[in-house]
Amino acid sequence: MAAKRKLADEIRDVAEGWRWGRRPVMPRSAEGVTAPPTRWEFPTDWARSDAGVAARDAILSGLMRPVVWNETTPEVFGLDNLDGVRPPVMFISNHTSHLDATLILTTLPPKWRNKTATAAAKDYFFDVWWRSAFTALVYGGFPIERGGGERATAKAKELIRDGWNLIVFPEGTRSPDGWVQRFRHGTARLAIEMEMPVVPIAIVGAYAAMPKGRSWPKPNRPPIRVRYGRPLLPEEGHTHQELSLRMQQAIAEMFDEDRTSWWEARQRAGRGETPKLVGPSGPSWLRTWEGSRPPRRRGKPPTWR
Repeated sequence: MAAKRKLADEIRDVAEGWRWGRRPVMPRSAEGVTAPPTRWEFPTDWARSDAGVAARDAILSGLMRPVVWNETTPEVFGLDNLDGVRPPVMFISNHTSHLDATLILTTLPPKWRNKTATAAAKDYFFDVWWRSAFTALVYGGFPIERGGGERATAKAKELIRDGWNLIVFPEGTRSPDGWVQRFRHGTARLAIEMEMPVVPIAIVGAYAAMPKGRSWPKPNRPPIRVRYGRPLLPEEGHTHQELSLRMQQAIAEMFDEDRTSWWEARQRAGRGETPKLVGPSGPSWLRTWEGSRPPRRRGKPPTWR
């Protein structure tokens, strides 16, 4: 019995250390004497061809949207803010869940969705061929190197010049506790350089529905709300820091509107009293607890509240 238990423990140790579906990591002892690995690049232009766009539209409309709408209860607001806006634009959003990009692409009207590409972290979404192909096809994804500087934005600029809208998550990674992290300034720099409108999006409830660590939404169709804001135009002379703060403020105001009402949120914004989205100070469990609160469902509240 003890031998079987020891064997099971050894198998568990091997499984935990194995990079399932990923390329192997170079041993530290070999780092100084081994030539650097060849940079691996996955081509994505094929996914934005006419055939790729048609396949993506079929997948998003016929598969992804029905699944998300069956497992969660999404509501969409503010799409009228896109009326009269000339593409290309940059869609930016808070980022708490792997549902986020799907929610944006399945709520955008087809005329916008079919010309929209998603910036995705190269080290996660483009590390193996099957995940790379899925990201490119379903999300029109292209790889972005975190901290890659000018090299990281070269493909984004190429797509913008070709008339493509972009979906970018300025936080750079999903929130670990549901609260908004600091926006990285690369997004604002790109918007200013390319002189393109920025459309803020507030996704409320996605963390409560499917937080980091889950691969499927929680049961009971948790509520999610997607709010599109009015486009922000980079102003002449403004720095990327100023634009980044405007982006964060726009998303914070939409969260405030979701909690209260449009009029109350506007009044607080006018007084400079919009609640921040950084969450409470305290231990990580408290932040996660508060960040996991699902948004209130619409309709008449239950009598026992």
